[in-house]
Amino acid sequence: MKREFKPYQLIEQSITKKYRKQLWNPFIRAVKHYDLIQNGDRIAVCISGGKDSMLMAKLMELLQRYSDVPFELVFLVMDPGYNPENRLKIEENAKLLNIPITIFETNIFDIANKSERYPCYLCARMRRGNLYAKAKELDCNKIALGHHFSDVIETTVMAMFYGAQLQAMIPKLHSKNFDGMELIRPMYCIHEDSIISWKEYNHLEFLQCACRFTEQSENSANDLQISKRREIKMLIRELKKTNPDIEQNIFGSIHKVHLDTFPGYKTDGEMHSFLEKF
Repeated sequence: MKREFKPYQLIEQSITKKYRKQLWNPFIRAVKHYDLIQNGDRIAVCISGGKDSMLMAKLMELLQRYSDVPFELVFLVMDPGYNPENRLKIEENAKLLNIPITIFETNIFDIANKSERYPCYLCARMRRGNLYAKAKELDCNKIALGHHFSDVIETTVMAMFYGAQLQAMIPKLHSKNFDGMELIRPMYCIHEDSIISWKEYNHLEFLQCACRFTEQSENSANDLQISKRREIKMLIRELKKTNPDIEQNIFGSIHKVHLDTFPGYKTDGEMHSFLEKF
């Protein structure tokens, strides 16, 4: 008798079988190479409702199921003030994917939307802080975010083109404001195109942008940030036509920084000049 699989089981199979090379293998590679998970960890997997964080939740759940290293997971959803439709969409997708989410509410959107200057920066800072605080309250020692390979290289190029600095995104870091807490990025080696392909293969629909501020303002700072990231994304895509290795080269460059060739660099918040060692 042929076994009947539930929708979430078919979705899990697509991760470990059809998309093993594109999703599962680079996920495992990042976890091992950057030493992201240790015995006894209790990790808050932070779910925003988008494709990246939802996939991350399934990857972490599967890893916990198959790993020889024991660790605990809390699937944490922060509601910063979503409209009812977006909140419902997150809950429905969590049910579809069989992810046991824990939801907590904040008024971040209300506070950020009242800020005349840099509301998006304020919102991002508050979201991160609230996630750390709730995770610590739930006895977690780490939070996991869904930043992927494409985020890493786009952030690197954006920082150089628009921030006049060479700055990357590291796979894990210690919290400066919450002692004993770490942030990890287990999707660090997964390409966004692979995530999109997986989503479309399974006919899944996730939140795009649930920010109330961008719903109200067509010319917000967040729109500018999104447009710049889109510009960099398109630039990399165009360069890839003549240099197929462009993405991997950018990614590799942040792992092989030759400080001896730089006239200046910043570490621990302090600027240094090559003249100090000249």
